[in-house]
Amino acid sequence: MILPIYTYGQPVLRKVAEDIDRDYPDLPQLIQNMYDTLDRSEGIGLAAPQVGLSIRLVVINLDLISEDYPEYKGYVHTFINPHIVEVDDTETETMEEGCLSLPGIHEKVKRPTRIHVTYLDEGFQPHDEWVGGYLARVMQHEFDHLEGRIFTDHLTGLRKQMANGRLSSIARGKFSCNYKVKVKR
Repeated sequence: MILPIYTYGQPVLRKVAEDIDRDYPDLPQLIQNMYDTLDRSEGIGLAAPQVGLSIRLVVINLDLISEDYPEYKGYVHTFINPHIVEVDDTETETMEEGCLSLPGIHEKVKRPTRIHVTYLDEGFQPHDEWVGGYLARVMQHEFDHLEGRIFTDHLTGLRKQMANGRLSSIARGKFSCNYKVKVKR
């Protein structure tokens, strides 16, 4: 089932999400629905708060960009209770980011190129690993949602001021996109 994506202004996007356990109701169906929603919206990552649930669940599908990043061919992964444990900020990279919850906004964001994460996979097997490259950026972007942050929070000065007007428009429902959304009313 395709779920509506919550857009900027929805309170769930600013809440810190809760860990879940294997008894979370209908978890396999929710994960499938999130992948279906991600596919329909042509995104590469989706966090549960973006579909209105304040839980620590993220799905990422980098297979969509494998033409540009061949190392991610077939990379489709679920992250349950993910946490960034440590950030290696000796190297950073600035790249343009966008977000399904902020339709039409794209800004350059500086992020560390390497992070240490812990998470559970769909089988609730634990993982503790260092991640680098583009995957590290996508994880940071999606895991930010679990902490009540959005990518524009990382902008500085003038760029942040310029984004505020566009964010206000999104909060008022003044935007267009080609996927199902839920705006604040």
